[in-house]
Amino acid sequence: MQAKIEELKTTLQGLNAKEMLQEIDQLFGSNAVFSTSFGLEDQVITHLLAENKSSTRLITLDTGRLFPETYYVWNRTLEIYRMPIRAYYPNTEAVQALLGEKGPSSFYNSVEDRKECCYIRKIEPLKRAIAGFQIWITGIRADQSANRDLMEFIEWDEGNQIIKIHPLFNWTLAEVETYLKDHFIPYNPLHDKGFPSIGCQPCTRAITAGEDFRAGRWWWEDQSKKECGLHQISK
Repeated sequence: MQAKIEELKTTLQGLNAKEMLQEIDQLFGSNAVFSTSFGLEDQVITHLLAENKSSTRLITLDTGRLFPETYYVWNRTLEIYRMPIRAYYPNTEAVQALLGEKGPSSFYNSVEDRKECCYIRKIEPLKRAIAGFQIWITGIRADQSANRDLMEFIEWDEGNQIIKIHPLFNWTLAEVETYLKDHFIPYNPLHDKGFPSIGCQPCTRAITAGEDFRAGRWWWEDQSKKECGLHQISK
């Protein structure tokens, strides 16, 4: 597998994001999947996939705890780009068991309880969503967190047994925002209210000037780790 990843790196190295997505489409077609949470970066990638008339499949996770504004931009994205986005949901029995035992806000109790909720609402549905695909495209950028800065723009995801590619890996937030504005791409209005990173409503708050990009996610926990488990370093 490492040889295949190195070959892909050679093929994609030096391409801009649109060219990279075009090459992925030519090589993998509908065997590539893009997971969108309708964040700034994801909206850029959706726009590029639409321009390319790509065969890449689009999926999203509806945790059941999203902001109303997230549903708004989801709907606008469908209206503008006319590309199907398949939604995946948590297992009903797992959610019922969690809420029956610990209530609707157990994620505030401990890191372990929060990770249990993330697993049920995000990680397990994601595993179902990307199962059987060869390539998983994401909107990850290197400067989003210390954890992500250690990733590479192409990597092997051991937990999901899939190759991950991050076309915007070396983009800055300013470049993303400029691209959105220049191409009139719809985005979540919460980004204009101090929410650079948007997840589930109970677990996301606005940040203040000088705070880390992901400081608004699970703000009651240790500030050094801001991941739910979807994107872990495979090294």
